[in-house]
Amino acid sequence: MKYISRSLEKVVLEVTNEYPVVLVTGPRQVGKTTMLQKLMEGTDRGYVSLDDLNERALAKNDPEMFLQIHKPPVLIDEVQYAPELFTYIKIYADKYHEPGAFWLTGSQIFKLMKGVQESLAGRVAVLSMNALSQAEIDGADESPFVVDYEKLSQRKAGRAELDTPAVFERIFRGSMPAIISGKNSNRQIFYSSYLSTYIERDVRELSDSIDSLKFFRFITAVAARCSCMLNVADIAQDAEITQAQAKSWLQILETLGIIFYLHPYSNNMLKRLVKTPKLYFYDTGLVCYLTKWSNAEILESGAMNGAVFENYVVSEITKSYLNSGIEPYMYYYRDKDAKEIDIVLEHDGILNPIEIKKSSNPGFELTRVLGVLDKGGVPRRSGAIVCMKPSLGAIDRNNYIVPVWMI
Repeated sequence: MKYISRSLEKVVLEVTNEYPVVLVTGPRQVGKTTMLQKLMEGTDRGYVSLDDLNERALAKNDPEMFLQIHKPPVLIDEVQYAPELFTYIKIYADKYHEPGAFWLTGSQIFKLMKGVQESLAGRVAVLSMNALSQAEIDGADESPFVVDYEKLSQRKAGRAELDTPAVFERIFRGSMPAIISGKNSNRQIFYSSYLSTYIERDVRELSDSIDSLKFFRFITAVAARCSCMLNVADIAQDAEITQAQAKSWLQILETLGIIFYLHPYSNNMLKRLVKTPKLYFYDTGLVCYLTKWSNAEILESGAMNGAVFENYVVSEITKSYLNSGIEPYMYYYRDKDAKEIDIVLEHDGILNPIEIKKSSNPGFELTRVLGVLDKGGVPRRSGAIVCMKPSLGAIDRNNYIVPVWMI
């Protein structure tokens, strides 16, 4: 099976020289361990997985002895299973000040992982890893997506130019390494076993009272609402569970790195704004599996094509930041008059609005709504329309047309 190089590799090597602890978090089977084991080749770093129940028991019951047996430098896989280790890792880090002593992986998102922030604050570099990005699939250099014509032009290098059917084929297949590398050629079987593994192992770890069939119905209801404003009541009704259960289970999906939210952009000068986040999946292949599309061609002409396309673009732009070790400041805009901007990127005290359209010929009218940000007191700079047009262009000097294969 061919190894696919990951954009995060260079970031891992950089922070290994600066921090005693490097923590890579993200969903199962996105390639965290594979990447770190590749980087370990030819070094004296040891490896231990807390998926091994004997090792997990030792780490939980006698963390001091565990670290005597598994001496740094060491990679500890699935560290969320033994938060008892964090205090002892902190003691070691404070005593020896050894850069890169611990590499850790966790299948839970860092900010929601119990115990890490309190124990390892200031000692840990936290990196987020997800399924493969477009750039990684194409073998191209990856950098954060910014709305700058010169930098957008540079993104063309090494990218595969895709027409609309090819884009939807990529959306439909998803971006899990096992599928892209050819290890699992049958995506139906892959996603079916992926979900059952998740529900039986990780979901039960976070909530042992979960009914598997109800949870599957719930995650299907969530997938049907990708790219939509969160409506807990509707999800609960479809899944035949209570709203309290739906809220709790949504938090589980977020903790496990399956879904994420774009929160609405707001500041004190923009009063009439909605406060509800929009919901997205990191992997569109999982969305397509759950919502039962049988192939990319039917998806492209189906009722969910716009929503899944938007989910893909938002997810890819998010990955471009996370793969560079940067937290994206991404929002969406919607006011009480239903004026909406799909993405608002905020950086360096400016705003870049981005519209997403499944069109190959976007018109000037799409840029009219972008002006609503001018009332907010924060300077608005260039905007972009991400669409199916085959090449980079411009609507006017302030608004660019960006083909989806370039994000």
